[in-house]
Amino acid sequence: MEGKKYSLIIVLFLVLFGSNLKGSNKGEIYNAYINNKMLVWKGIIDQLQDTPQKGDTLVLELINYQYGYIGWCIGKNNKDEAQEYLKLVEGNLKSLETRKFASSKIAGYKSALYGFRIGLNPFTAPFIGPKSSACAKEAVALDPQDFFGYIQLANVQFHAPALVGGSKQEALKNYLKAKALMEKNNQAEVREDWNYLGLMISISKTYEEMNNYEQAKLIYEEILKTEPQFKWVRDELYPQLLKKLK
Repeated sequence: MEGKKYSLIIVLFLVLFGSNLKGSNKGEIYNAYINNKMLVWKGIIDQLQDTPQKGDTLVLELINYQYGYIGWCIGKNNKDEAQEYLKLVEGNLKSLETRKFASSKIAGYKSALYGFRIGLNPFTAPFIGPKSSACAKEAVALDPQDFFGYIQLANVQFHAPALVGGSKQEALKNYLKAKALMEKNNQAEVREDWNYLGLMISISKTYEEMNNYEQAKLIYEEILKTEPQFKWVRDELYPQLLKKLK
């Protein structure tokens, strides 16, 4: 009897714990992003990864946070840690793919993972760059209303050489398409989504690459209007752009 009672308590704890994670993750990740607290971000994804019996929706949410963390690791040249989380994402994607869950998103994340591998080893670009592009196109084809596929397609176009289809102009079109879709489909929550702020930064950086500093400035100002406390933009990216304008 005591054993059954104890088991019931454990089950209830896991259910409540899982529900609490699901309800609070987005806000905690957002706050970690704008305040540059990546140790907090890492703690959240590690906790989620270790949570037993995750539903498909929670696994997809976890993949998004791991994806963001990998990008940060590569930006900081933390290659070993990036590799570690790449393996975790691959495992999580396989579990969703087996159950045919969110096929468009899976294709988009596959594109991103190929891109990350190029970032870790640029010499692989001729071999896996086309795979990244193909997965991004597949994501868009599977769900033309999902912003994420357009972001990955734009990332490919932004980084690829012109000889193999790279184009800052085409990248900008797809980033702007993703922005429009996010604002249309998720208007109530988009202002508290780290993906939205990250997308806005990509748009501004693309304008900078095209030497359109005035438009880049307007995007940074839009970001700061949306989130005045965003440290990376407020303290680094925006001041650096203003120096270019002088």
